[in-house]
Amino acid sequence: MSQRNLRVNVLVKQEISQLLHTRFQGQTVFITITDVSVSPDLRNGRVYYSVIGGGEEKLKSEKFFRQNAQEIRFQLGKRIVLKYLPLLKFIYDPSIKRGVELVDLMQQVSEDETPPEQKQE
Repeated sequence: MSQRNLRVNVLVKQEISQLLHTRFQGQTVFITITDVSVSPDLRNGRVYYSVIGGGEEKLKSEKFFRQNAQEIRFQLGKRIVLKYLPLLKFIYDPSIKRGVELVDLMQQVSEDETPPEQKQE
């Protein structure tokens, strides 16, 4: 991946995050943009997001992005200047949820392996 593509990815991620948490603040409190991947020709982009909460928030976020994808792209075009403004596809990223589950499992294993005399203290 070229330096230019990396810079574009970071810029798009920052601008979308800022846009979501200013213009759409009430609807996107539980959404975090985790990564952006724009194609080298700048025509397509994937925006990965995670959701704080359960399945209900995930469904709300999917509905939000379906309804507001064009508005987000339009506002993004006002904020950054690129030769082509990428078509954005919003994709749920479950990696943070899996990471939290793994940490919980590691803590359970750690507690199970602690000798009984150390648990009393």
